[in-house]
Formats: sequence, C-alpha cells, structure tokens
Amino acid sequence: MKIAILSCFYPYRGGIAQFNANLHNELGNKHQVRAFNFKRQYPGLLFPGKTQYVTNEDVALKIDSTPLLDTINPFSFISTAREIRKFAPDLLIMRYWMSFFAPSLGYVARHMNPGTKVISVLDNVVPHEKRFFDTPFTKYFLNSNPGHKFIVLSESVGEDLLRLKPDAKYIHLPHPLYNHFGEKCSRADAQKRLGIDPAKKTLLFFGLIREYKGLDILLEAFDLLDESYQLIIAGEPYGSFDLYQKKIDNSPGKSRIYLHTRYIADNEVSIFFGASDVVVLPYRSATQSGISAISYHFDVPMITTDVGGLKEAVGKPGTGVVVDYPDGKLIAKGIIEYFEKNKADYYIKNIQKLKEQLSWSVFAERLTDFYEEK
Repeated sequence: MKIAILSCFYPYRGGIAQFNANLHNELGNKHQVRAFNFKRQYPGLLFPGKTQYVTNEDVALKIDSTPLLDTINPFSFISTAREIRKFAPDLLIMRYWMSFFAPSLGYVARHMNPGTKVISVLDNVVPHEKRFFDTPFTKYFLNSNPGHKFIVLSESVGEDLLRLKPDAKYIHLPHPLYNHFGEKCSRADAQKRLGIDPAKKTLLFFGLIREYKGLDILLEAFDLLDESYQLIIAGEPYGSFDLYQKKIDNSPGKSRIYLHTRYIADNEVSIFFGASDVVVLPYRSATQSGISAISYHFDVPMITTDVGGLKEAVGKPGTGVVVDYPDGKLIAKGIIEYFEKNKADYYIKNIQKLKEQLSWSVFAERLTDFYEEK
C-alpha cells in the first residue's frame, strides 16, 4: 500500500514530530510511505517558544520528507495537494491538534484523488486555549473529505468529535510509547547531575508550561507538603513565567524547588525521569498527554487530575493516582497518599504490563485495519 503522511517532521522538534517519525518508520516496514512536511508550520510571531526546530542536543529521528505546506500561504495548499495527488497514495494520514491548521489541512483533504482515503489522527478537537474561530474551522476540517475517518488518542476527544460531527467514523487508539529517549538514568546519577537531595521524595512537573497545565495549582499543593518533599520543574514556558515565579518566591519550600525552565533536549529527558519518584500532571483540562507516554517508557508512576482522558490513561490501568479535580489541597492529599500507601511497585508493574499494548506496531496495525474497513 502507498501511504502519504502530511504533518511535521524533522527538522521540527517536539512530541508530534517524534510521533510522526515513529509512525512513519513503523508503517514503512510493510508499506511504501512518503512524508510531506511543513515548509512553514507557524509564523514566528505566533510561536510562543524559543524555536520550532531541533538542536544538536535533540535525539531526533531524521525522516526524509518533502517540505511543501505553508500554513499561511493558500497557494501552497494547492501545490501540496497537487504533489500528493501525483504520488497517488492509497491512504493519506494527517495530524490535527489545533484549529489554526484547519484551512490548510482541510483544503488538502478536500482535493485528494477519489481513490485516496483520508485518516486524521486527532490530538484535540476542542483546543485547550479557545478562540472564536475554533468551531467553524474545525467543522470545515472534519467535513473536508466525504470518506474522512479519524483516530482519537483518548475517548474524551472522541466525545468532542461526535459533538461536532455526529456521523464521524473513528476508533480510539491510545498514544504509543516514545522509545527514542534511551535507557533510564540511574537515580543516584540523575539526582547528582541535577544537584538535588537524594534523601527527599522527588516530584516532577515536565513539559511545556502553559496555563491549562496547572503548574500554579501544583505550586499551591507543594506549599502544603512538609520538608521531606522536593519539586523539579522542567520545561519551556509558553508565555510569561512571572505568575509562577512569584508563587515560588513566596513559597515556604522555595529552596526545595528546582527550576529548569527551558526546552528539555531529548538527551536530557532520562535524567529528569531517572531522578523522580513520581510525575505530577495537575492539568485544568486535557485530552491526553504525551508526558504519560514518556512516563510509561521510564516506568515512572503519575499523579493526575480527573480531566479529559487522564483518568482513562492513568486511573483505569492502575498506573498512578487520580484526584477528583484540579485543586491544590486535593493534589497535596494525593501526593501524600501516594507515598504513605507505598504502592509505587504496584503502579510500576501495571505500567510494564501496559507497555505490551502501547507499541508502535500495534498502533500501525490497527490503523491499517481501520483503513480496510468499509
């Protein structure tokens, strides 16, 4: 089968590009696969981080791709659709995670050959940070191709999908595990490299720092914990860090909060997870989280809030603690109970069982089976 994948690939950085690269390579074991990349993913003014591109420290999978799609140049929509039609794939796979991409991706999907089926992997249907154009743009994308099928990475995204497109054909496939970060760094070495106290219980907040991810709620929870705890914050702020810094400066546990507020290169990820007892996801809203896939890779349990697909990803398989809603007191209580009940080994065993189901080969096989369905 000939498969085209239209999304971000190397030299773009981040979890979505890495996901696409892993999927590309897995599908390539059995099929002829070609990657079509963005020429421009985001205009510089709209990108809140420092760079969209990989650095020398990133362990990026270097997929050979054709950069065509400029998300703000309609002429490139036309040329991208034309080039993919020339390739004449049996299947076009696209990734959709925010409404900004709806016009460009929707146009391409709408202008495929009749013999090309379109399957989109949906990270989100309703974005975390809402804008007035989200619903009309997303509806345009969802209805762009008469045979458009969808893969959702959590059941909550499936529910959002049906609200906007009640007749949508979709399946739920959990996020596979990232496997390019290498082996877990030993606890002693990781804690030494980070300069933290090896005798304390270590919490990790990891990933891009955005308002919906609730770092401020975690800081409120941390203020309620005793001196036996320490917190690592590792990730690049998208927007101002001033609110969080003020909370940290006023925290009674300020000396036990370790800041690494920058993009964490791939070759450093194992250090942060190796040093930590548990990952905390204090999210205000969520569909699913790529951080959970990294946590599973490194056998680190999680404490999370019952929002979106996080309860489904953590509570259901028994890989961590789920608190009822995003609240500092509840999260503090969940953290204390996690350590008092001493269930880390139980959670880790469940993570190891789950790993067998979250392989790229399983994801790719179920995707192609879905392609075959009428």
